[in-house]
Parts: sequence; C-alpha cells; structure tokens
Amino acid sequence: MESQVRGGTRWKRFAVVMVPSVAATACIGVALAQGALAASFSVSGQSFKVTTKELVGEGFSQYGALDEGYTLDGKKTAHPVAVSAFKSATIKSLCQSVVTPNIPVLGNVSLILRAGDGAQPVEAKNLYIDVAELNADATFTNIDIGVAAKDANKGPGMKGGGEQANPFGFAQQADKAVLRDVKQTAWATTAGTFKLSGLKMSLSTGVKECY
Repeated sequence: MESQVRGGTRWKRFAVVMVPSVAATACIGVALAQGALAASFSVSGQSFKVTTKELVGEGFSQYGALDEGYTLDGKKTAHPVAVSAFKSATIKSLCQSVVTPNIPVLGNVSLILRAGDGAQPVEAKNLYIDVAELNADATFTNIDIGVAAKDANKGPGMKGGGEQANPFGFAQQADKAVLRDVKQTAWATTAGTFKLSGLKMSLSTGVKECY
C-alpha cells in the first residue's frame, strides 16, 4: 500500500499534539530502544534549514519528542520536534544552512553546506532528523499510522540515551518513504554513518540560506 502526501506540515504544532505527556515521562523507555543510537545532546540555540531534491529512505518511523537545549544567550529551553528515523537513506542535492546573527563587526554570518549534487548521492545509515517544520511531496509504502512509539519496528527504533520521548505516544512507520522537493527546519541530525559525496562548504556575511 502506498500513501502519497503533498503540501506542508507545521511540525511544531504536530509535535505538540504527539507529546502532551512527555514532561511527565521524560526518561521512560530509555532501555526500550534496541539497535538504535544511544545519542543525546543539548541542541544549540540555532535551528538550521535543509533542502533536498529527493530523499529515499528504507525503514521509516516518526514519533514526537522534546529537544532540550539553549538559547543563544545561554538560557535553557526545549523544542517540540517530530523525530524522523530511517534505517538507511540516499539524498540527492543536499543543502544545509545556518545563520549566526549579530557577530561583532561582521553582523550576520551564514554557513552553507552542499553535497550529493553529482552522480553519487549522500548516503546515511541509522539516520535521525529532529524536525520542527517540513514541506515536501511524500510517498509512503506500507504505512502504519497510530503505532505506539516503542513498537514502531520498521525503522531503527527510538534513539535511547537521554531522549525525552514518550514510548507509549503516537508514532507512524512505513517500509519505505520517498520525499521530493524537501524544505525543512530542524534542530538536530544524528546518524550512524553519513557519507557526503562532493561536499562543499562556504561562509559568507549576511543572511544566505538554502530557502
């Protein structure tokens, strides 16, 4: 069965719906993640933007979580996210950008990273993307919607570590996910391996983003 979705989703709103009880179950299920990365870190005070021409992921799952981190002035904060997980993924024409504001003398400084523009795409294993907002055309194969997060076994499993996610909360999963013309804002990306073919990185003053 294939399910195709076109248009954009405000993941901040979506994640709030998915994780209403996360605060009360912050560390439940840490030991439930099997075969997944036990990676957890405090996110920076800067989200980043990503575009791709096409992402083809095998073994997809998605669930709600909270990313703890800091503001740029060092205050503690948290961000609701939808964690998109893939056992493996290939990505064509990846662009990632982040803007650091208000640097003395220079003002805003933009970092842009590009990869996978040639014949060889970006390749990733056990890929986790903590998404705040997403726009794409998406096709899912054999999708299950409404699975308990801890039982979503088509993907690589929940992150584990110090992740703040409710293992009994809403999740969805699919054998395969194809996302085209992707535009997303994210707070973190974690991968077991991440091969960036044709990597190019540049710094420039001003605000220059992937979209």
